[in-house]
Amino acid sequence: MIEGPPEPTMAATRYRSHRQFLFTIFLLRNGISRRRRKNKIKNQCFFIRIMCLKKPILPFLSSRNRFAIPVPLPDRRRMLVCHDMAGGYKDDKWVQGGTNPDAFGIWHWYLIDVFVYFSHDLVTLPPPCWTNTAHRHGVKVLGTFILEGGGKDVRDTLLLTKKSAQMYAERLTELTTALGFDGWLINMEISLNSHQIPHLKEFVSHLAQSMHSKLPGSLVIWYDCVTIDGKLDWQNQLNEKNKPFFDICDGIYVNYGWKEDTPKNSAAAAGERKYDVYMGIDVFGRGTYGGGEWHTNVALDVLRKDDVSAAIFAPGWVYEHKQETDFQTAQNKWWNLVKKSWGLVQSYPKLLPFYSNFDQGHGHHVSVDGEQISDASWNNLSSQGFQPILDVTDASTSHSIQAYLNFKEVYNGGGSIALEGTLEQNCYTEIRLFQGELVLGEVPLILMYSSQSNGDSQLGLSLEFLSSTNKRKLLLTSSIQKQFSNDFSEVIETTTLEAPRISPHWSVQVGCIQMNGYKLTNINILCYRSSLEINEPKYISELVDKNNTLDCSSPSKYFAVLGNITLRTCEEPDLPPNASWIVESPYIKWTPSPEGTRTLDIKITWKLKDSCNHTVIDHYNVYVVKVAEGCNSHLDKLQNVPEYLGVAHVEAFYVSNLAVPSSTSCLKFTIQVCGVDGSSQRLEDAPFINLDIEGQ
Repeated sequence: MIEGPPEPTMAATRYRSHRQFLFTIFLLRNGISRRRRKNKIKNQCFFIRIMCLKKPILPFLSSRNRFAIPVPLPDRRRMLVCHDMAGGYKDDKWVQGGTNPDAFGIWHWYLIDVFVYFSHDLVTLPPPCWTNTAHRHGVKVLGTFILEGGGKDVRDTLLLTKKSAQMYAERLTELTTALGFDGWLINMEISLNSHQIPHLKEFVSHLAQSMHSKLPGSLVIWYDCVTIDGKLDWQNQLNEKNKPFFDICDGIYVNYGWKEDTPKNSAAAAGERKYDVYMGIDVFGRGTYGGGEWHTNVALDVLRKDDVSAAIFAPGWVYEHKQETDFQTAQNKWWNLVKKSWGLVQSYPKLLPFYSNFDQGHGHHVSVDGEQISDASWNNLSSQGFQPILDVTDASTSHSIQAYLNFKEVYNGGGSIALEGTLEQNCYTEIRLFQGELVLGEVPLILMYSSQSNGDSQLGLSLEFLSSTNKRKLLLTSSIQKQFSNDFSEVIETTTLEAPRISPHWSVQVGCIQMNGYKLTNINILCYRSSLEINEPKYISELVDKNNTLDCSSPSKYFAVLGNITLRTCEEPDLPPNASWIVESPYIKWTPSPEGTRTLDIKITWKLKDSCNHTVIDHYNVYVVKVAEGCNSHLDKLQNVPEYLGVAHVEAFYVSNLAVPSSTSCLKFTIQVCGVDGSSQRLEDAPFINLDIEGQ
């Protein structure tokens, strides 16, 4: 079960886990004393009622993402990934993010259809950070309901009557709809009495029906364990012993001990629903076909051949197991095996605006518009941008360009894409960023991207389009080069965006495209070298490469950085100004310290006055200014600058243990509204709240 505080702070608080919080609320509401708690939990630990989620913690636990579209799964073989992190979860417990830049994460979402958050606790709720980033990438997220050998009392209470089975199914549905994830994996790893079987079927059936009614596109998936006769007997296939459960829900997750001919037999048993059969693969290799680990693709190849779905368990093996390289490299290598075997299953962009800063949800500092606003290490999966594919699609030279995530030079967030290698004059390399399915209309498309480069290293963006009768390939670049004339349908020269807020270390290019009736199918980076005249000025950055060994004197050495990319219509986003918001502080706590300073815990909430969701908003950056008393001298004014506190993906933020110097007269908390297209509000226009120190 996930751990996390009732108020989202990086400091420990009175509750050590979301589960403990839920249990405590239940126990108190039902008059159960702490002395009786241990005995009662055995029988009542899963009596989780949605009323407890009306507490102030609810906004922090809820997922909020405009990409969570209630659509059914595609009619093809699918990829389910089940996350089990050493039986427990660590850095993802902090709902506002943590401080570990090396925290585990997944960023190859374009290979995944369904993500399951698994643990061995009775009810496992996916942390909102996982739901946010998965939904952004079009991936459904399931929690886990599991009963194991020690849960006989819970089993007997759950399956006591048809009515009890229905009631607890409805409680799970309420949890799902309140917290914003997409369904459940049901894992009944416990034997049953014969009279309990009808009630178990009622539980599964009613859960699926109530989920589909309340949340279209939701899923209930059965795990291959207990059979229809009540025996705990893993079948490792779909057959007559577990098919009755398969028939009343959305799919079956088959146990890992299958053989080479098992997938085709399971597909035959499923009939028209063969894609709802997810054949298990344990990455740790425990009895799994092919041995898992670096041979996981062996099992995937069989499943692809037999055209059934896959369920990969515990991809955290790459993180937990000692590798020859760093985790970033090992993670990319392992998932590339999956990509080579299985292929891409997600496509984006699908709608406008489309924006990515390539952030993986962790880093060593944070930037906005090219300016660093924090030098603290951090992790927060909710902050993941759309993740690039980074395949080399075309190279006009035998020399290669390596694309990798760069944590040093950052335009927005915590990461960018570095492009490094050797590239001769009059040659170029294309690297695929995204595979899309965006249908364009009459409104022109605006494309913006930020970049840095060394010497005459340059980059542009290549876009591929498809209509019912034609294919077109357009190149957007800051300078038109002769070598491109025969390789692209059109070369569009971009203009440089001039804005006072943009860092002088970055170049932001803007181009306009009119492709009515076409579908945007691919977005690529094009790496090339500019052909400079003798007197032509050239932009030289102070960038260094991955190994800090850049030799700008080399005629073929190439190095550039892509900071972000935005696709939108001509209309600029309308971010609601200060006057549109109500900002409040419902919880304030001061704690004195021996040094004469004080620390502050404060919860800040905000909402639009018109009480409607603003679809152009993606997240909020939260700052504080510690206004000094008097503030007359030039030095005092320099000290009264905004200090970045963190990012919020809901309309609430909790500040913990904020040190307040004795000279501070007022605290000004500012909430910078950030748009889905990567735009950010000027701090002068952002909503804020002042907290006077005097008398506190």
